[in-house]
Amino acid sequence: MPQKPQLCVAYAESFRCIGSACEDTCCQGWAVPIDQAAYEKYQKLPANPLRTLIDASILRVLEGAKPACYAKIQMNSANRCPLLTPNLLCHIQAELGEEFLSHSCATYPRIIHSIGGIQEIALSLSCPEAARLVLLTPDLHAREPLESAAQFDDSVAAAPATEGSPLLFSWFWPIRRVVLALIGNRAYPLWQRLFLLGVFCRRLDSISRGELARSVPGFLGDFQAAVTSGALLTAMEALPLDCAAQLEVVLRLAGMLLHRSNVRPRFVECMQAFTAGIGNSPGVTLESLAGRYAQAHDRYFEPFFARHPHILENYLANAILRCRFPFGREGVQADEPLSMAREYALLTAQFALLKGFLIGVAGFHRESFSAEHVVHTVQATSKHFEHHPEFLDLAYQLLKESRMDGARGLAILLRNAEPKSLKPSPPEIHAPGPQAQHAHPPSAVT
Repeated sequence: MPQKPQLCVAYAESFRCIGSACEDTCCQGWAVPIDQAAYEKYQKLPANPLRTLIDASILRVLEGAKPACYAKIQMNSANRCPLLTPNLLCHIQAELGEEFLSHSCATYPRIIHSIGGIQEIALSLSCPEAARLVLLTPDLHAREPLESAAQFDDSVAAAPATEGSPLLFSWFWPIRRVVLALIGNRAYPLWQRLFLLGVFCRRLDSISRGELARSVPGFLGDFQAAVTSGALLTAMEALPLDCAAQLEVVLRLAGMLLHRSNVRPRFVECMQAFTAGIGNSPGVTLESLAGRYAQAHDRYFEPFFARHPHILENYLANAILRCRFPFGREGVQADEPLSMAREYALLTAQFALLKGFLIGVAGFHRESFSAEHVVHTVQATSKHFEHHPEFLDLAYQLLKESRMDGARGLAILLRNAEPKSLKPSPPEIHAPGPQAQHAHPPSAVT
C-alpha cells in the first residue's frame, strides 16, 4: 500500500528558525514542557557542566505529570530559559544535537496532527518568523496538495448520519476542503465568508444529531452550489452592523488576556497602539470609542487589507489547520460528541480579537500602517491567546454571557463597513526576512 501523503505541509516545512536574529525568542516568557523520553535521556548524560546546568534548570512535574509534560524548564530571573547561550542559541542542541531536544523544543512552532493516517502541519503564529511566513506569502496554499486526501474519503458511504454516529468525522477531509475553499472565495467579503462558515457548522451539527435528514456529501454539494451561485449575498445584507457591541467584546477579550496572562513587552506595545488608535482616554465613552474604531477601520484598516487580502485569509487558513477546525484540537475521536458551532464561535472570537487589535493599530499608524505592524500585532497577540490554557473556554463563556454566541451576535463580531470593491487589487506584499526595526507606540496604556 502506498504511503499516505502529508496534507498542507509545504509552507510549514519551509519554516526555518532564525535563532539569535529573532526579535522575540520562543525561549522566554512561558512554561516549556519536557517530555518523559527527553528527560530520561538527560538523566543518562555523563557528569559535565552541561549535565549540571540541565539538572539545575529542569524540574520534575510531581502532580498530574503526563508523558508529554513530565518535567519543565525553570526560567531564570529574566524569565528566559537558562539553557540559552549568550548569543541566544540552545546549549543542548549546540553540544548534543537536535535529537536531544524535547518534543516541544524540536517541533515548535510546528503544530502537527494526524487524522486517519494523514499528517497535517500548521504553524503557531506566536513565532515572529512563522507569522511572517504565513501572513505575507501571497500564494501560501497555491502549491499545497489540498486534494491529496480525497482518495481516502470517496469510499465512505453516503448515508444520513444519526446521533452518536462516527460518520461525520469520517468525512473530515471533504469537510476541510469545503471550509478552505470558502475562506478563499473572494466573491464574498471576508466577513460574509466567515458568517457562511457558521451556517455550514450549524447545519453539520444538525446532521450529526439526526435533526436534519441529509447525507453529508449531499449537503456538502448543495452548500458549495449555493455559495457558487451567489444566491446567499442578498440575504446577508440584512445582518446587523454594530461597532460598539463588537468593540465591547474586543475590549473584554483583551482585558481577559491582560489580567490572566504573563504579559510581555511586545503585547503591551500592541495594546498601547490599539488603545491610542481608538482614542482611549480617561472618561471616554464606548460610543466615542466606537466612532474612532469605525473611522480607523474605514480609513486605514480596510484599504490596507483590500490591497492585501491574502494576509487575513492566510491567518484563517492556518488557524483552521492549527485547531483541526471544525472538529477541535483536543484529540477528538470519531465517536465523541461534536459541537462544530462551538468551534466556530471560538474561531470567531479569536479572529474578532485579532481584527479589533489590527483596527486600532491601523488607526494609530494611519497611512504608515504596514505589513510589519500586522506581523508584530498578530505575533504578540497570538503568543498570549494561543498558549493561554484557559483563554478559549473563557472566551466562549464571555460570548454566552454576552449573548453573542448565536448567529446574530457572531455576525456583529464579524461585520464592519463594507469594502469599496469586492475585487481588490492584486497582492503586492512578499515575505521578507527578519525585521530589524519596529515602530514603537506610546509608552503607556491610557
